[in-house]
Parts: sequence; C-alpha cells; structure tokens
Amino acid sequence: MSNATTSPEAAAAAQTLFRVALGGVLVAHGSQKLFGWFGGGGVEGTSQGMHAMGFRPAKTSAVLAGVGEAGAGLALALGLATPAAGAAAATTMGVAASVHAPNGFFAQEGGLEYPAVLGLAAAAFTIGGSGLYSLDALTGHVLDRPWMRITALAAIPTAIAIQVSRRRKALAADAAAPAAEVA
Repeated sequence: MSNATTSPEAAAAAQTLFRVALGGVLVAHGSQKLFGWFGGGGVEGTSQGMHAMGFRPAKTSAVLAGVGEAGAGLALALGLATPAAGAAAATTMGVAASVHAPNGFFAQEGGLEYPAVLGLAAAAFTIGGSGLYSLDALTGHVLDRPWMRITALAAIPTAIAIQVSRRRKALAADAAAPAAEVA
C-alpha cells in the first residue's frame, strides 16, 4: 500500500508546468538583454549597465548573460539538455544574485530574492532532470545522463565564483583609477 497522494502522471505534469514557466520567465528576462524586448535595453543598453556593475568586457558579458537566460530558458522550457541548461541558468542567476545581495533579500528593495529563486529553481532541474514530458525523455535522455547532472551541478558554484571574482577585481581597479589620477 502506497502513501503517495499524487499520481506519477500528476507529478510529471506539475514538473512540466513548472519547467515551462521557469523557462518562459528566463526567455523573457534574457530577451530584454539581447533584443531590447519587454522594456529591456538590448545588448547596447545592457552593456552599459554591465560596465557600471563591473563586468568586463561589458558587451561580451551582456551577450553571455542574455544567452544564459534566454538560451538556457528555452532549453529548459523544452526539456532539452536539461543539466547544461539548468546549470547555465543557475550560474547566470547566481551571479545576478551576487550583484543584488548588498541590497538585502527582498526584490522590492533591489535584493537578491528574484534572481536567487530563479537560480535555485534552475539548479533543481539540473539535479532532477526534465521529467517525463520533455525532449530529453523523447530522445532517450542522450543529453541528460546522470554523470552530466553531477558535472553540471559541480560547475555552477565554480562558474559563479569566477565571475564574482572577476567583477570584484574590475570594481577594485575602477576605484583605484581615480585615486591614481589624483596622486
């Protein structure tokens, strides 16, 4: 006798609904950066913001952030190459959360809440896979193997740490430059 209160089909449908919704949000978020859609700045406007936040080179950072959101979001929505897609989205949103962290937790105060939740949700799909209703399932999980999940999950904190470190160094160099000009 099972204690399960949800059928496997209902659980798979819920997983699919959440995966598609998360992917859609990420596609919209990345499209702001890449194409200027939905009130975004496009690559040029995003590049200016990235430079101000300490990301160098700014244009490359803007494109990578947009692809990390829109491209990974599309792959997540489709349930294709889910470990890589989840890791790309989780890394991008983890770096974004680090930018927002000084503002506290809550999104309405500019905090890390929103990017952190998106990143954690993406990481959950890196761990758990795409589910029954996905292109990964349809293709026999050729791009969603257990070793891929482990590798992708391990790459997330490393990639975030590298980007955060590079940003901190760029910001420190920016702060030192005016001091050097005055001296």
